Amino acid sequence: MKKSSLMFITVNLFLLMGYLLYSVVQKERILSQGKLVLLELAPVDPRSLMQGDYMALNYKIGEATNDTFSHFPVRGYCVVRVDPSGIANRVRLQENRAPLSDGEYLIPYTKGRYDDIHIGAESFFFKEGTSAKYDSARYGGLRIDTKGNCVLVGLYDPMRKQIR
Repeated sequence: MKKSSLMFITVNLFLLMGYLLYSVVQKERILSQGKLVLLELAPVDPRSLMQGDYMALNYKIGEATNDTFSHFPVRGYCVVRVDPSGIANRVRLQENRAPLSDGEYLIPYTKGRYDDIHIGAESFFFKEGTSAKYDSARYGGLRIDTKGNCVLVGLYDPMRKQIR
């Protein structure tokens, strides 16, 4: 192998490792400093036998109300306001991070095939054989930062306590 090929591979390997390290550090920062927001879950098929034990998630704030989401861009931000109990309520959808008022937070969305929107993590994996304890899940807990990055931290019961 030529010396230049070895150098090229080594540089790319270090760049990839740097990107992965940056990604991990960013997620850890969100977990430690991000605001905990609870999103009410909407009914969805709870499990898939093909992929192991997990719960497919859908959130109520992503459901269409009187209007459809057909006129919104494919990607954007769902602006939410958090009530005193920690539950997020949709204020509006917008294409960019701004404008944002005090007390509002961003959660990225993508528009689905049928003009529905997908917000946050769409699945929650759990240990095999423990699915019964997640039957009472009513909220998905996300930690979000000021830039609209979010990480799913767990599922919560109707009393807003994390299911462990």
